[in-house]
Amino acid sequence: MKKIGYLYRIIMGVIALVLIFVSSVFVYFKFFKYNGKVKNATLPEQLVFSKSNDDIINAGLIFTPKKEKAKLIAIIWVHGWGVNFYSPTYVSIGRYLAEEGYTCFDVNTRMHDLGNVEGYNGDKRIRGGGYWGIASEEWKDIAGWVDFAESNGFKKIVLVGHSAGCAPVRDFQSRQQDNRVIGLVLGSGGVGDYSRNPLDSALIKQAARLVSENKGEALVQDTTRSFPSYRSAAAIMDETQGAPRDGDFFGINHANAAVSRIRCPILAFYASNDIGNEKDLELLKSSIRKHAGGPKSVTTTMISGTDHMYTGEEKQVADLMAQWIESISTQIEK
Repeated sequence: MKKIGYLYRIIMGVIALVLIFVSSVFVYFKFFKYNGKVKNATLPEQLVFSKSNDDIINAGLIFTPKKEKAKLIAIIWVHGWGVNFYSPTYVSIGRYLAEEGYTCFDVNTRMHDLGNVEGYNGDKRIRGGGYWGIASEEWKDIAGWVDFAESNGFKKIVLVGHSAGCAPVRDFQSRQQDNRVIGLVLGSGGVGDYSRNPLDSALIKQAARLVSENKGEALVQDTTRSFPSYRSAAAIMDETQGAPRDGDFFGINHANAAVSRIRCPILAFYASNDIGNEKDLELLKSSIRKHAGGPKSVTTTMISGTDHMYTGEEKQVADLMAQWIESISTQIEK
């Protein structure tokens, strides 16, 4: 019987690896296949590491401008779902920003790639990434990077989230109202009321059973999606926590929206071939206006001639951000 159980675990492990490979190939070709050209490095770059307050270590890359052009504001760029800090367009944008005089930190969080090893709890491996990471804890990684930027001499920081990376940066600032953060940039992030799209009940039931059996890392397939989609049971159950308004960050249908606790200016944009458009940006602005408090200003725009990853238009993104940061810096100084 022990031999049969051992063989069963091997077979299931092989099946899981095959499923991950198939899903990875699908995600790559559907969303992230890169057909552009990576900008060559012309300035110093350094691999660095930060630690969250729950001891998760994350890697990142610093793009450093020339001393005579260096500004006192740092930019922290946070990746989207299933990718990492060294994705080609992220690197190109970081290099362009450094040429504009901004020190840019391209950083990982515990959610990088489809799967990773965050660390260890004794002998137990803790997995992260799009499949296994606990998204509600990702804001702690942002806190670690903000502290790291300050330790490098920066007291003014702009947080940038791309795609799914918008969630942790806005979550961090709505929780902390950190005075070091002078602006938020939300690039191609979701705007909707996700409390109106609850998870499939059968999916939750299966995940709950696995968690109760101490199998929280087991992958569960979401059969309601049109493409291969897997997440761990623990990650699924994490999404079910909280009040309905927690899934409605901009307060489209709920009062006391999290965005009302953010005071710094916001820049939001989509690409012309993206998951959102001008209509979504208008919904973002109109929703924010309904609530007391909220960001000092909200600027929205479109990035023309490109896709969700800004392929081929990295300089357009960097120029937009640099111009916006310059404008809010002037406001702050006044």
